Amino acid sequence: MTVDYDVVIIGGSLAGYYAALAATQLRATVALVQPKVDYGFTHHHALTEIGKLAQKLKDAAGFGIHATYTDTSEKCHISMAWQEAMLYAQCVTSNLQEQYSPAILAAQGVDVIVGSGQFQSSPQLAFTVNNRLLRARTYLLASGSRPEIPEIEGLQATGYLTLSNIWQSLQGATLPKNWVIIGGIPQSIEIAQTLARFGCSVTLVVKHPYVLPYLDPEIATLLQAQLEVEGVRVLTEKPVTQVRVIENKKWIQAGDKAIETDEILVATGQQPNFESLNLAAVGVKWHRRSLVVNNKLQTTNHRIYACGDVIGGYDFANIANYEAKIALNNALFFSRLRADYRSIPWAMFSVPMLAQVGLTEAQAKRLFSRDEILVLRQYFKTVASAQLRDETTGMCKLIVLYNGEILGASILGAEAGELINLIALAISQKIKVKHLANLSPAYPSFSEILERTAREWSKQKLNTNIPLQEFLEGFFHFCRNWN
Repeated sequence: MTVDYDVVIIGGSLAGYYAALAATQLRATVALVQPKVDYGFTHHHALTEIGKLAQKLKDAAGFGIHATYTDTSEKCHISMAWQEAMLYAQCVTSNLQEQYSPAILAAQGVDVIVGSGQFQSSPQLAFTVNNRLLRARTYLLASGSRPEIPEIEGLQATGYLTLSNIWQSLQGATLPKNWVIIGGIPQSIEIAQTLARFGCSVTLVVKHPYVLPYLDPEIATLLQAQLEVEGVRVLTEKPVTQVRVIENKKWIQAGDKAIETDEILVATGQQPNFESLNLAAVGVKWHRRSLVVNNKLQTTNHRIYACGDVIGGYDFANIANYEAKIALNNALFFSRLRADYRSIPWAMFSVPMLAQVGLTEAQAKRLFSRDEILVLRQYFKTVASAQLRDETTGMCKLIVLYNGEILGASILGAEAGELINLIALAISQKIKVKHLANLSPAYPSFSEILERTAREWSKQKLNTNIPLQEFLEGFFHFCRNWN
C-alpha cells in the first residue's frame, strides 16, 4: 500500500498542533486537517489575570496603598474598563494565533489542509478532505470538543451563552450586570469569580453536593467559601429544571429557587467533535460521548489513535498534550507506551489557585485499607510568604501510604499550579515523602508548605508507634543522666 504520510492529524485543537510539530521534529511526514483553534480559553485566562489585578486594587488599602478614583463608584470604575480589558485579551489571543498560523506550521514541515473531511474504508483506509485523498500509515484524532447543552425546558427559546462564545459575544458590548452560571466544572468556577471581580452579580448553580464533583470535599468546601466571600452566590444540589422570559427578564428555576438574571452561561461540560468523521465505517467505536480507546490511546481501529477532549475527561491542555505525546509515539513507532495519569496534574485558575494530582483521600481509601493510609495537612496561613502577600487562604493535603509512598495531593492556595508539579515529579519518580520533608526551600517561598506538610508523615508515624516513643524517652533520659 502506498501512503503519503506517516500520520494524518485530524482536528485543530492545541493538542493537534502539539502533535503535528512533534512529528516533524521526529522527521515524520505529517498532515494537519482543520487547523482552526478556538482561542476562547486565552480570553478567559487573560481576563482572569485582569480580575486578579482589579481585586488587588480593591485590597490595596490594607497594604497602606491608597488610590484615587475619578469615579465615586469603585464597581462602576471597573465596569468602565471592560472594553479595555477585552482589547488586552484580544491582543494576547492574536499573538498566540500567529504562533500557530498555517504559515508557521507549513514552515516547520506540516502539510496544513483547511477543511472538513471524513474517513473512508474502501478500497483502503484513508481520510478525504476537499476532494483529496489522504493516505497514511496512522491517524490521530485530536478534534477537540464543543459545549454540551443540557435538555432544560425553555433554554433554547430563552437564549444563553457557552464557554466557546461568551467572550466573543461581549466584544464591543456592555458587560451584563447579573449572571447565572449553570454547571460545576473548573471553567464555570473560574468565570464566576472573574465576573464577580468585574463587579457583576453572579449565581453559580451546581447539581452536585460540591462545586466540583471529583474534588476532595475538604478542598471543595474551602473553595466554595472563598467564592462566597467574593460575592459569588453558590447553589449546590440545585438542578435547573426550567428557563423562561418574563417581562423581558430571564428567569431560571433551580431546585426550589427562582432566579432573575440578565444573562445565562451554560457550562455543564463538553462533548467531542467526531460526528462528521464517518467513524462507524472504519470500525471506530464510542461509548456515550467519548471514543473508546485502550491504554495506548488506540481506538478500536488499530491504525487510528485519539487524544484530548474526544476521549473524555476535563478540558485541560496539559493532559491533552500528554495524551498527544503518548498517542503520537505509538502511532509512529511500535505501540509500547501506555497512558498513566497517576502523575499528571491539573490546575484550575481560581483565586486561590486549585491543583490536584493522583488520588484523593476518598479514592485512596477505596483502594487501600484505612490502616495503610496517612492524610497529611498543612494550611497556608503557617507559611511566611502567604503572610507577606496576604494570601493565607488555602491548604496543602498529601495522601501517602504508611511506608511513605505518595499517592496524591490536593492544593488550594497561592502558586498551587507550580507547587503541584513538584509533587507530580515525586510521584512519577517514586520519590517518597521523607525526601520532601528533607527539602530546604528558599525562605520565604511558598515551597515551604510542601516541606511542612511532608514533615507531618514522620510526626504521625511517631504518634502511632508507642514502643518507639518509649524507646526515645528512655534514650534521652539515659543521655541526660549520663552527663
